[in-house]
Amino acid sequence: MKIPNVAIAALVAPVVLAVSPALALEAGIVRQLEALTPEERLEQRCDMEAMDRIRKEQDGFRPDKVIAYTFSDPEVADNRIKAPGAVFRSGGDWYRLKFKCETGPRQLTVKSFKYQIGSIVPREEWQEYYLYN
Repeated sequence: MKIPNVAIAALVAPVVLAVSPALALEAGIVRQLEALTPEERLEQRCDMEAMDRIRKEQDGFRPDKVIAYTFSDPEVADNRIKAPGAVFRSGGDWYRLKFKCETGPRQLTVKSFKYQIGSIVPREEWQEYYLYN
């Protein structure tokens, strides 16, 4: 029995989407990212990657926000960002974060990503660093 090409495409598409980071982004998110400058797009795409990786790889964390520049400015070069003074919010608390991220030329596909979670940021420091609930 011959399977129509449309049926094969319907079976293969979910697999391609699952393994291709650029295609895994929803079309609306891609449009929003493309409206940013390349440097802003790089930072936002890598912030998204940080949330996704932490959510998938670290039990107990459900990040809903990443800020790359809280404790120090990130270093940006071409399609790479190094953010040694980042933070992320999970469960109403903020945690220190370091990450390195490299994207493709359009800053939509993440090629490499490494991160390290640090200590919780005490609530008495939130105001000083413009952190919020």
